[in-house]
Amino acid sequence: MSIVVVATITPKPGEEDAVRDAILAAIPKVHAEPGCEKYALHESTGDDTSFVMIERWESMEALAVHGAAPALAELGAAIGGLLAGPLDVKTFTASPAGDADKGAI
Repeated sequence: MSIVVVATITPKPGEEDAVRDAILAAIPKVHAEPGCEKYALHESTGDDTSFVMIERWESMEALAVHGAAPALAELGAAIGGLLAGPLDVKTFTASPAGDADKGAI
């Protein structure tokens, strides 16, 4: 069963570009990790400057490996001092509904 992760990252004002660049640098490394099915960056369309990572992992075990992987450690070191607060990370399992291609991530 795949695990979906929604991680919200809120940079300090003025640090948006640096945070975006660090995330973009990490993405190819994370894509190469075992069990990574989706790791996609999204940016807020509103007045705030939040980034949201929508992720899908093959299993909780794969997610745990990701949590200890060099790419995530490097990303954390790069953005740690640039954030307005801690990351907001939530995990989910899918509840598919409707069209199979549209009803689940």
